[in-house]
Amino acid sequence: MNFIKFLFSKSFIKQLILAFIVLVVLGFLALKWLKSYTNHGTFVTVPELRGQTFDAAQVLINDYDLRSEVQDSSNYNPNYPKGAVIEQDPLAGSQVKEDRKIYLILNPSAYRMVAVPDVIRRTFRQAKPSLEAVGFQIGTTIYEDDLGKDEVLQIRHNGRVIEAGTLLPKTSKIDFVLGNGIIKE
Repeated sequence: MNFIKFLFSKSFIKQLILAFIVLVVLGFLALKWLKSYTNHGTFVTVPELRGQTFDAAQVLINDYDLRSEVQDSSNYNPNYPKGAVIEQDPLAGSQVKEDRKIYLILNPSAYRMVAVPDVIRRTFRQAKPSLEAVGFQIGTTIYEDDLGKDEVLQIRHNGRVIEAGTLLPKTSKIDFVLGNGIIKE
């Protein structure tokens, strides 16, 4: 019975009201501080960075009070100069907070090197997709006397015979020497 009397006593009710007032004031102050700390309601528009050199993009990013981070730069795009920004995230025109990190993908200096797969003594029909799958382009075809009709006898790049495993820039043209199905005696 004493506990119930204590819950309804004047001193406990005063303490309870005082604690509630302190909690409301602290909550109000915390929300005001959080609003100013996070710059609530203020945004920065992300500038267009594609096509600019990394140094020019960095200056622009700093002018807008943003940060940058370079991500993977392995996909060469011949439409952009070496070292230029080819992609950005978030996109230009997006509304972001100050000090937001902008992720950049830069154009490397050239296509990456790719190993030539082994296509010798396979048919042209089998060899062509194998080479195109890794990024090579198909050049000219030359036929020579050989029993295997449309069978790959040699592959060449810039007139030079190449072997499986040779590293060439992606999108290089590969020329074929194929058998014509005729045996000369």
